[in-house]
Formats: sequence, structure tokens, C-alpha cells
Amino acid sequence: MMPETIAERESRVVMQTYRRHPVEFVRGEDVWLFDREGQRYLDFLSGIAVVGVGHANPRVKEEVAAQMGELVHVSNLFYTEPQVRLAERLSGLSGLDRVFFANDGATANECAIKLARRWSQRRKGFSAFEVISLEGSFHGRTLATLSATGQPAKQAIFEPLPAGFRQVPPGDVDALRSATGPTTAAVMIETTQGEGGVLPLDARYLQDVRELCDALDALLIVDDVQAGVGRTGTWFSWQSLGFEPDIATVAKGLANGLPIGACMAREDIAQAFVFGDHATTFGGGPVVCGAALAVLEEIESRGLLENAVARSVQLRTGLSSIDGVEEVRGRGLLLAAIVDHPGAIVDAALQGGLVLNALHDAVRFAPPLTITSEQVDLAVERFRAAVTSTRYLRVQP
Repeated sequence: MMPETIAERESRVVMQTYRRHPVEFVRGEDVWLFDREGQRYLDFLSGIAVVGVGHANPRVKEEVAAQMGELVHVSNLFYTEPQVRLAERLSGLSGLDRVFFANDGATANECAIKLARRWSQRRKGFSAFEVISLEGSFHGRTLATLSATGQPAKQAIFEPLPAGFRQVPPGDVDALRSATGPTTAAVMIETTQGEGGVLPLDARYLQDVRELCDALDALLIVDDVQAGVGRTGTWFSWQSLGFEPDIATVAKGLANGLPIGACMAREDIAQAFVFGDHATTFGGGPVVCGAALAVLEEIESRGLLENAVARSVQLRTGLSSIDGVEEVRGRGLLLAAIVDHPGAIVDAALQGGLVLNALHDAVRFAPPLTITSEQVDLAVERFRAAVTSTRYLRVQP
């Protein structure tokens, strides 16, 4: 009898919520992934914008190993040095004064929503609890963050959802103005809608949203879970767009694959939380905070923000030259190529040794910030081959 494949074993014991590609990765090295057969793949997804400083990064490995040998967990009932150091670092980089550490992007966004409601209760009363977000947005899969997510297909099967959330079309200030009022606690946005198809929102629109929130005495929350930590060429995405948020969240790229999230806020807003208002057992543990500190040091010491800007221009130019690519959109190293049959192209690219993923009408590119010029050229050529191989494909509806 032949031994079971990993796919067969997985199908018996893991809840079937993921449509996986038929590849088992066993090792990573900077921008490369290796499967069990030893084939090498150029990773231009980086675990969905997570492994920003490359697989098996030496600085991160060293920091994590050292911290594992000293202290792994004590809960948030006690002080730990890595957590305080990371909060100091994030505050300094973001300009936001205080940090709450969570376990991932969804729980960081959950914290942001709760903080906004608590602030609004104290300032405007209990009727001011609504959070307005955008159609096409994605803020997480907890019930509250799913309610803020502007994708009805993801919401429908879990209704009834918590009250107090509604969505308006992105880029339409008049629609947002019409949806807001005395009951609005906050407006929640992504500067580039990642899961919505890598759709960048115009800087002028984002500045108008900031002005509207000020006029309403409502908070502006920026979900930077996918676009933050250098992904768009600045530490946080809003820093090149001419406005500042009241609350912001980060997660994916912060600890290079270890689970962490952070909700950051201005001092006067953070004061709305008092002892016992919000908590977590695992958030901000010494190991993940040590990893995040190593990530920030890698980005700074190696000039990876500047590299993200340069490689973004190169990647955008290369993708735009491919026959069959209708448009390239996004910011920094969070880009999408608009193509016909994106799923088939992603499958063909994987067979050709290039890791990507499909979103709606697009193929997403989110490589490690460490990519080189030569690796961008190689990715473009592999993607060109994948597009060419599927150019005249007929896909069944």
C-alpha cells in the first residue's frame, strides 16, 4: 500500500476552510522557498505580505533563539523588556503614542474598534457607536471585524452580524459624508485595499476623509495590517499620503511570520481604555516582540524602505510590459497585475517556480522587502511565461 500523501492526511484531520495549492514547502531562504522534492520557488507573496525580511532571516533567528532560551511567556500581568522596547520603537516610528499588542491583524482591528467606541462613548455618549468602512475592504474574520469588512459574500453566511457597521463606496467623499453623523464613532479604512484586489485609494480622498472626521469629531482608523511595516516604502502607509490617523493597526510584516498584531493610538484616545477594558493572554509576548524588534532593525540597517521604492518602480515597469497585463496597480511592494484568468495564471506561475496569488481580477505581488533587481527581472520573466501560457485559455464559467 502506498503511503498517504500530505494532502490526503490533511483532508482527514484539518477543517476544510482552505483551497490549497498542491505543493508542500519544507524550507525557506530569503526570497526562495523549497518543496519536499527540492524544487526552488521565487516567493513573490511572502506568506501574504508577512515575511518582509526574508525566510530564515539570520537576525530574526538569532533573536528568537536567544529569547526562547531566556523567557517565552509570563502573561500581561507582569512587565517584560521586549514588549516595552517594541512599544517605544513603534511609537517613535508611527508618531502615535501608545500601543496595545494583539495576536494578529483581526485582533488588532478588534482592539481599534473597541477603543474607538469607548472613546466615543465617553466623549459623545452611548448612541455614538457606529463604524463606517469601505466597500471592498477587509478587516478580519472575527464577528466585529467581519462586520466592518466590505465584502458581503464573506458576511452572509455568519449573519446576523453585530450592529453598528456600514460600508460606502471607496473614493466617494459625498457617500461617506451622507453615511456619517452624530452616531459615528469612527471611519475605518485601508490606504490600499489588499484583499479587495490591491486597490490604492487616492491621496486627496484620504486627506478629505481626515478632514471629514475632524469636522464630525469622529476618529480615523487606518488598517495598515497588510500595507504597513515598510511594505509601501515608508514605515507606515499613510506617511507618504499627507495625513495622519488617530488609531492605526499593523500585523502581517511585523514579526516576519510569528503571530503578532499592534493597535496604536494617540495619547488622548488611548486614555479611553482603563484597567480591565481590554486584554489578551498571548499578545506582546517576549519572543514575538523580540522578533519584531529584529525585523525593524533589519529594515532600517539594510535600507529596505528605499529598496522597496526602487524595486516597486522596476516591478511595475516590468509587469506593464507584458502582453496581456491590462493594468498594474498598488503601492510599493504591494502590487497587482490585472489580467484575464488570474487563477490559471497563478497556477502556471507556480509550476514555473514563482509563488503568487489571485484576487478577483488580479494577481497579487507582495515579495520580501529584501528582493534584488535581478530577482525582480526573474519574476517578471516567469510571470510573462505564465501569462503567455494561459493567454488564450477558455475557462468554464
